[in-house]
Amino acid sequence: MKITGKELRQKWLDFYKGKGHTDIGAVSLIGDGSTGVMFNVAGMQPLMPYLLGKPHPAGKRLCNVQGCVRTVDIDSVGDASHFTFFEMMGNWSLGDYFKREKTAWTFELLTSVFGLDKKKLCTTVFEGNAAAPRDEETASLLIGLGISPEHVFYLPKEDNWWELEGTTGTPCGPDNEWFYPLDPEKPDPVFPDDYVEIGNDVYMQYKKTETGYEPLENKNVDTGFGFDRMLLFLNGLTDAYKTDLFTAVMAELERASGKKYDDGGEARRAMRIIADHTRTTVMLIGDRNGIVPSNVGAGYILRRIMRRAIRWCRTLGVGSDELLAVAKIFIRDVYREAYPLLLEREAYILEEIGKEASRFEATLAAGIKEYEKCVQGLARKNEFMAKSDPSYVPERVIGGKAAFRLYDTYGFPLELTEELAAEQGLTVDREGFEAAFREHQEKSRALEKGQAKGGLESHSEQATKYHTATHLLNAALKQILSPDCNQKGSNITDERMRFDFNFDRAMTPEEIRAVEDLVNEKIREDIPVVYKEMSLEQARAEHFVGVFDSKYGDVVKTYSIGEFSKEMCGGPHVEHTGVLGHFRIQKEQSSSAGVRRIKAVLE
Repeated sequence: MKITGKELRQKWLDFYKGKGHTDIGAVSLIGDGSTGVMFNVAGMQPLMPYLLGKPHPAGKRLCNVQGCVRTVDIDSVGDASHFTFFEMMGNWSLGDYFKREKTAWTFELLTSVFGLDKKKLCTTVFEGNAAAPRDEETASLLIGLGISPEHVFYLPKEDNWWELEGTTGTPCGPDNEWFYPLDPEKPDPVFPDDYVEIGNDVYMQYKKTETGYEPLENKNVDTGFGFDRMLLFLNGLTDAYKTDLFTAVMAELERASGKKYDDGGEARRAMRIIADHTRTTVMLIGDRNGIVPSNVGAGYILRRIMRRAIRWCRTLGVGSDELLAVAKIFIRDVYREAYPLLLEREAYILEEIGKEASRFEATLAAGIKEYEKCVQGLARKNEFMAKSDPSYVPERVIGGKAAFRLYDTYGFPLELTEELAAEQGLTVDREGFEAAFREHQEKSRALEKGQAKGGLESHSEQATKYHTATHLLNAALKQILSPDCNQKGSNITDERMRFDFNFDRAMTPEEIRAVEDLVNEKIREDIPVVYKEMSLEQARAEHFVGVFDSKYGDVVKTYSIGEFSKEMCGGPHVEHTGVLGHFRIQKEQSSSAGVRRIKAVLE
């Protein structure tokens, strides 16, 4: 049968609502901390407290279609079936119905509603072990419904059993997985080679104990069917990017690039990655607990997804404007009914995508210049060596230290360096890169242990962050209050920063908030902190601020944070502002005549 995403979503919900279930809707994609993961990675995850015994306010029969984000196999995205965002169709019984009802309903849904041939359906059940018996009950119910006994397979615990590893006192039990042939027209498909899993029903009928399992008084059912996979399957497709969820997106990418999806190769891979990653970006930013790209936690994962999409735009030969065009299609056309909050937040979502694209494109521009210097240096070396030694074999490898400098100073991904190198018939010394990375980590650990020299009370990672934050604060004060504001002193510990500056009155609450907002804006922009040594004369000519002029000699160390902050300073500093966290001013007060003091923290 041919079916759209909208129709599939409605059929699932209507079917189970017809069986007395309540549609509980989808919860936030962002983990709330209770499950120990950043994102919801499975449809049943938000319901764990209720499966463990907590009463659900909507009753004992529940259903929904739940969005999930999973990045563990992000490198596989680009093939025909992997996604970072996907949806799971679920329904649950919390101590209500059990195997007899559930096997019958799943069979009815698959055969009567979705039109699958019962003669071709295959299922797997738990084969039993020393701790729990063979699931003959489920097998008997399935055969009674009309599934061929030859199509019911008994598999071991690793295939057909669900439990929370490392716990006791929690529900667990066998599961019943459903399969259908990839090609229903094939006369004699072989299980499992010619079959694809379309969903499963978990029967939580035991409680896990220290010595084994014991029967549960209130048994649960947890059903999960992949929405994207079912949509693919019901439409007789083998490429998940050819469902109606992606049709308009692929047409837009074809129009912008002048390339055809069906031609395959790198263009098709690029279209898939751009489509998938942009969809995930839209969902995470537009979520009710939406996040923005950063260098920590879930924000870091989002940044990685977004920047990977931007890199593949380059491969496809389109600009990052295409990310916005694709995002609009997902917001306005594909998901406007299922996720109405996206439409409400459209302007915000597009703004955040645009800002991150601009940030990364600036990083790419600076990094490409440095990359070209590496290639030119390699060419000069080869030319020189060839003149002195006719048998010299030209070197075709970009050094690991050079690749690490591109990564460390310019935020240039190693994968992009390798991509550029391959276009010129070069390779990158990955082992050398990893060695340089380890050396950098060792130096960072030395800083944490206070083994580096400098003027701070501590040289820990946190104190280094606070020191860098003083640069942002100094620049923000100049912009918000007066260009004549200058640092007059500071004191930094691992817990807070104290910053003195010249100003002849108390700051207003509005000014304090404006300074906070500006500093946090620059943190979110994740600007590289670039170090250079130069003459004092050159530093002044380039408008670097010398906070304490008497400290500097003829050659000075300078640190620039984009065009926002340029200071002569001895360090140490972080490499990107995005690692600083959230800046908050705790107090603003008088220090002495004409000098104010700010106490602030990074959270």
